[in-house]
Amino acid sequence: MSNTVSPDPEMLRKLLEPLLEDFTYWFDRSQKLLSNERIDFLSETDQKSLLERVENALKEVAVSVSLFRATGHQVGVDMTTMKPWHQLLMECQAVGMRYYRNQVI
Repeated sequence: MSNTVSPDPEMLRKLLEPLLEDFTYWFDRSQKLLSNERIDFLSETDQKSLLERVENALKEVAVSVSLFRATGHQVGVDMTTMKPWHQLLMECQAVGMRYYRNQVI
């Protein structure tokens, strides 16, 4: 049996809550772009796939937020769970930047 120290709920709240809020905000923003606009440099299949991955990530983040709150901020989110979220956000950011840059031209 390992001797682990329980994380400080207040520290977890201060660190994890803003991070989860950021994921929610940026995934929501990406979802709106992908579902309301035609991204001409993506195939329709690629755009639909990206939208589906964003919607799935939004659900995963919502579950994490719910569990985090339900446990009184006493559980975190494993990095192996957050890493794909971060990678997806970087992909969405690149698509968004290219899309908005093309709109100005």
